[in-house]
Amino acid sequence: MDFGLVLQTDPPASEVVGLMRRAEQNGFRYGWTFDSAVLWQEPFVVYSQILEHTQELIVGPMVTNPGTRTPEVTASTFATLNDMFGNRTVCGIGRGDSAMRVAGRKPNTLARLGEAIEVIRDLAEGREADVGGQTLRIPWIKNGKLPMWMAAYGPKALALTGQKADGFILQLADPYLTEWMVKAVRDAAAAAGRDPSAVKICVAAPAYVSADLAHAREQCRWFGGMVGNHVADLVAKYGEHSAMVPEALTAYIKEREGYDYRHHGRAGNPDTGFVPDEIVDRFCLVGPAAAHIEKLRALKDLGVDQFALYAMHDAREDVIDAYGAEIIPALA
Repeated sequence: MDFGLVLQTDPPASEVVGLMRRAEQNGFRYGWTFDSAVLWQEPFVVYSQILEHTQELIVGPMVTNPGTRTPEVTASTFATLNDMFGNRTVCGIGRGDSAMRVAGRKPNTLARLGEAIEVIRDLAEGREADVGGQTLRIPWIKNGKLPMWMAAYGPKALALTGQKADGFILQLADPYLTEWMVKAVRDAAAAAGRDPSAVKICVAAPAYVSADLAHAREQCRWFGGMVGNHVADLVAKYGEHSAMVPEALTAYIKEREGYDYRHHGRAGNPDTGFVPDEIVDRFCLVGPAAAHIEKLRALKDLGVDQFALYAMHDAREDVIDAYGAEIIPALA
């Protein structure tokens, strides 16, 4: 199993770079960041510094979207980083939650997302692509490589992931839901004539290593609120009791009243009081190192290739070091 670190690009950027260096030194192979132009600093500028100050770390957004950046710009940006640092990027992409909504726009349609996945990958790897009726090719790209990993929850998004993406990003660490969603992705891949095992699986969730379970839960409760934004969209589309979406995912948002993106992805988010301890325990990894190892082994058995650790809490360095000392070696 591979491990990734997920951060927000809060200033100073040097701190983000330092944490990514620390992660690589502790055995992490991936460095991910949020991508929301209004809320945080520009991640692609920061990626150039992360790549410069690490040796093999693979970097990318969790996740970008095809609305705030046009596909040819996204492709050229990744290709530039790859040309400078040697194909060490990955593109996590989704419909766009905070990036689009903070800018006053709706998340992208799945049709637009599916088209963008193919266009960005083709352009970034030096092939021709149709962009709005115009055939484009970036002429200076040589031997480019850009895996496209899609974030998804709902049935149509999971199907699209299996049909087109190189990897699946699932932003929660509940084994029951992981099994259900991985199966949906792999079934869609097989139906599309693809090798289901070729689609990489990345589970992303907060992790807090501590015997003080109450404090760990409070530091990670924000995650249930963030996931709740996507769940609310699913409930609006499919209803509260739909066979299309497991109630194990949707039931907990009944008391959800709203969401302020000024607190997005941050410990202490006041809009997450509706998130019960049970959801924190299911969606996140909290407790002593042994509890993390046990859950990660269960996820690995379900086909998960990477665990990406959200470190938006008050113990970032300690958790990175704990993973490097105890948890990553146990899963190697």
